[in-house]
Amino acid sequence: MADVFSQEKRSEIMSRVKGHGNRLTELRLIELFHSHGFTGWRRNARIFGRPDFVFPRLRVAVFVDGCFWHGCPTHGSVPTSNRDFWLAKLERNKQRDRLVTKELKRRGWKPFRVWQHELRRPRPLVRRLERILTKPQGLQAA
Repeated sequence: MADVFSQEKRSEIMSRVKGHGNRLTELRLIELFHSHGFTGWRRNARIFGRPDFVFPRLRVAVFVDGCFWHGCPTHGSVPTSNRDFWLAKLERNKQRDRLVTKELKRRGWKPFRVWQHELRRPRPLVRRLERILTKPQGLQAA
């Protein structure tokens, strides 16, 4: 079915649509944090790259990446309509992710990326979280 609006009008309309972030995936990760005893995390921290969660004492920045928007190698796809636009858009997103990861490392943070699909079967994700959020034996207080 043809669009009833011109391309310019449709673009104007769509530019006013604001997303709600990845709220449901973030809520699922919060459930995992609670159920597995991960404490010390904060949301909406104002650090470079705007991570979804940070563990300030450990300097860990957690990002929940949607499979579509961040180009998941397993579940990512490119729409067939307006394909050139979407290829460029998704590539820019991946480039930004690489830049954010590199810059956070430079600033002394440990970036931790979670794919949206990892929340469906969380056991391996919980093991990864345990490895990065548990202090090494040598750093624990005596």
